[in-house]
Amino acid sequence: MTESAPVASTSGREETARLEQEVAEASRPFRHLQDQMHRVVVGQQDLLDGLVIGLLANGHLLIEGVPGLAKTTAIAALARGIHTGFKRIQFTPDLLPADLIGTLVYRPSDSEFVVKKGPIFSNLVLADEINRAPAKVQSALLEAMQERQVTIGDETHPLPDPFMVLATQNPIEQEGTYPLPEAQVDRFLMKLVVGYPDRSDERRILDRMARTTTDLTVDAVLTPEQIVAARALIDRIHVDDRIRDYVVDLVIATRDPGAIGVPLGELVEYGASPRASIALLLVAKSRAFLDGRGYVVPQDVKDAAPDVLRHRLGLSYEAEAEGRTADDLVRALLDHVPVP
Repeated sequence: MTESAPVASTSGREETARLEQEVAEASRPFRHLQDQMHRVVVGQQDLLDGLVIGLLANGHLLIEGVPGLAKTTAIAALARGIHTGFKRIQFTPDLLPADLIGTLVYRPSDSEFVVKKGPIFSNLVLADEINRAPAKVQSALLEAMQERQVTIGDETHPLPDPFMVLATQNPIEQEGTYPLPEAQVDRFLMKLVVGYPDRSDERRILDRMARTTTDLTVDAVLTPEQIVAARALIDRIHVDDRIRDYVVDLVIATRDPGAIGVPLGELVEYGASPRASIALLLVAKSRAFLDGRGYVVPQDVKDAAPDVLRHRLGLSYEAEAEGRTADDLVRALLDHVPVP
């Protein structure tokens, strides 16, 4: 018995070393993808990280920011950097579910109805200004996001793999918009908030883009097979039990902040669901992968928490009256929940 322990320990270290090597090798093309995206997008590193992490974690993204911050440009650059399908759908108040998922079309020559598939049947789908479409369209999109399938007539059709919805919305315009249902918002893996560039980045944008013609190309450097292989590797990334407990503690704290000594109970109408725990761990593992590590550290969870939790917290009228945001509450929880 005493002789077998070192063997097991050595075997464990060898397995960890092999995983580290596999992660380092498999993550390199994704960093190369970001380099290609930077040929078009100046700065906005958090946005580009979020796009790639969403791709790795097999989740959908909600991207919020004022016009002109390269949201659509970044998504288009992501799509061009991958050998895969891409569709852009402009959401408008008169959009119909059939415009999104497709419909049955009568073919007189055969005297039968055939399926005409809509733009949702693509790998990457940009839902531009998603909050401008009515509830019926949102319901059709919800099935696609959650079930990765759509129903046309009596038939159910699977969506391609990988499949990812990247939705944008404008935070300042309210006229002609519809609030997204809470059930749909919860389906988004992350909500990325895009801010203004700093002075140096804005000067670089000016130097690069202030011309009548631009020749900014992105090379396709990634395949769907590499994405699927990377996801399988992410599932093997090591997560210590203490970090798993930390994830659960953070999410539970959103439902009852007073339990950890944070006097925010009257500001929170409802907290995050168990889906948030799953998303938080997946994003943390994807961050570790993108960093070339085969294990998750607490900072991965802390970095992931704002994007994963901000859209899953329901704020009370008191919070809105005090000008408190979901990000304020998440920061307070991160300051008070003990880090392993």
